[in-house]
Amino acid sequence: MQSSFSDLEYTAKKKLTRRDRFLAEIDAVTPWQALITELEPFYPKGKGPGRPPVGLERMLRMYVAQQCFGLSDEGIEDAIYDSQSIRRFVGIDLGREAAPDATTLLKFRRLLETHALTRKIFDTINGHLAAKGLLMREGTIVDATLIAAAPSTKNREKARDPQMHQTKKGNQWYFGMKAHIGVDADSGLVHTVLATAANVADATQAHALLHGEETIAFGDTGYQGVERRKEQSGLNVDWKVAMKRGQRKALPDDEIGECMNLLEKAKASLRAKVEHPFHVIKNLFKHRKARYRGLAKNEVQLFSLFGLANLVLARRQAMSIDTQGAS
Repeated sequence: MQSSFSDLEYTAKKKLTRRDRFLAEIDAVTPWQALITELEPFYPKGKGPGRPPVGLERMLRMYVAQQCFGLSDEGIEDAIYDSQSIRRFVGIDLGREAAPDATTLLKFRRLLETHALTRKIFDTINGHLAAKGLLMREGTIVDATLIAAAPSTKNREKARDPQMHQTKKGNQWYFGMKAHIGVDADSGLVHTVLATAANVADATQAHALLHGEETIAFGDTGYQGVERRKEQSGLNVDWKVAMKRGQRKALPDDEIGECMNLLEKAKASLRAKVEHPFHVIKNLFKHRKARYRGLAKNEVQLFSLFGLANLVLARRQAMSIDTQGAS
């Protein structure tokens, strides 16, 4: 196929931007064919009158770019026209065709939502990474983060989202939801995701964040007493939960107290891995506020976000493994 002037101009660029490099790495590590295989049975075939549907891979790439840059449906449509790197990632040549519009992407997102396909995207990505040896099964770190929701009542219902709630953290009140995750203690990759209202206590969801094969689990002070909860009965898991600040300050100033303090530091160092996926979705993907009303739609998006976050976190290792395998 003949290259357009836009493609030739892009290829001749003397400097690759951070966006160029990021998209090239995501393109390289994403298991596109496996994802297409999972989604294809649910995607419209276009047999009949009317305009044929946009190709599945193109819609999937547009959706991935949207999630990675925290854009609205209209925002990613505009970005395709504005950015050569995004246009190239999605596979659009404006000299020959128009970009899929926001309405087309909305229909694609609703398809993913209706058939719970973002969970399949998450599981497919994790299966791909596990096949490369990047997901272990011995230990899990659990944690949760608050995601704000719009508190405004200036909407059709004249009310705040009834599925979101407020909670107090420190001296500040927050309104929204919580994203709870279970993370592989070795790689720091997310293996379990669930969403609740913000006022749900972390410890009540701990059992749901375990995959069932781990022998040890770690949590911060919000999980104090988790091993005594009825949901944990029958689970052969050794919980290592952080000591409360007051307890730690009260440690004796002797050899035993020093050893216990060192143990707490070691646990904290290991637990830090759980912050990396939160950093990716909140700071890199700009997902600091719930985009939709209701928990179900927001949980659907979380599966995509954390699946892509796993690719971001593992991309250099995965590319190194691929390079070694090719040599």
